[in-house]
Amino acid sequence: MAVVADLRSDTLTRPTAAMRAAMVDAEVGDDVYGEDPTVVALERRVADLLGHEAALFMPTGSMANQVGLRLHAGPGQEVITDSLAHVLRAELGAAAAYSGITTRSWVAGRGRLDVDAALAMMVPDGGLYQVSTACVVVENTHNFGGGTVQPLADLRRLREATAEVGVRVHLDGARLWNASVATGVALSDYGSCADTVSVCLSKGLGAPVGSVLAADAARIQQARVWRKRLGGGMRQVGLLAAAGLHALDHHVDRLAHDHARARRAAESLAAVAPGVVDPTDVHTNILVLDVSAAGWSAGELVARAGEAGVMGYPTDPRHARYVWHLDVDDPMTDHAVAVLGELLGSRA
Repeated sequence: MAVVADLRSDTLTRPTAAMRAAMVDAEVGDDVYGEDPTVVALERRVADLLGHEAALFMPTGSMANQVGLRLHAGPGQEVITDSLAHVLRAELGAAAAYSGITTRSWVAGRGRLDVDAALAMMVPDGGLYQVSTACVVVENTHNFGGGTVQPLADLRRLREATAEVGVRVHLDGARLWNASVATGVALSDYGSCADTVSVCLSKGLGAPVGSVLAADAARIQQARVWRKRLGGGMRQVGLLAAAGLHALDHHVDRLAHDHARARRAAESLAAVAPGVVDPTDVHTNILVLDVSAAGWSAGELVARAGEAGVMGYPTDPRHARYVWHLDVDDPMTDHAVAVLGELLGSRA
């Protein structure tokens, strides 16, 4: 059967016709020289939204995260985060491979920030015999946690405590737009809780490529060096920056539709197969199902649903992830709910 609803990730979106037109008309220059006016406009826009002095356009979210970590930690120092964090699970050990950074983690349900655990783990000055903690990473929203939104009060408490001992905070805000839309919290309020913030344009916002790293001006100047060193120097990239600007103008508020569809799916599936999901845990556009509660393995369920045109992603043997985005409408959602509901209900 042909694919009806591709819910593997919100990275699968395709540029709209209006976005393509904006890209074609973009004014461009050489970004390595800092001369692409559209890139400069995007960087200024994102920096202002996040309440930081400056920003840098990056080709990928992983590069934005890894450059952010490198600004805070060097070889032989450590970064701490939760055990489901994207920087640990999905960036292929880049912090160790490229920067010599070690990592430790705490276990947090659904990726929720555990401030007490983070503070208890920190060793700001390890001296001659222990690794020194240089940075804490927080992910908001949390991908593998199921789109979890981190409470602003927790973020502020972490920021205050780490600042007192000289430990930095990096916010992996790939889906920070979703957190802001879901809660009404301003992006600048979230941005104020971290020394560096990465945000992605090519997930729910629908741009084809790109992320942005925001920080103070001095760190962004260092980040420009690290971007080039890692092979991320780009030339007439205003064509892509224009897509990001269009997305910020037209695709942020509509994220609420993705959230509503994911929540509706969660409520329907919870009724059919109790235990697979708690709908109140579905904060944004990501639905993670504990399919083992209905007698399935994640790989088996994802494969069977795929045969019926509903694509998903097994995050581990027990859990399957389904992500809503601007290319998934109500009829597609209805089909996904029907297929998944029939499969989950057959063994529940």
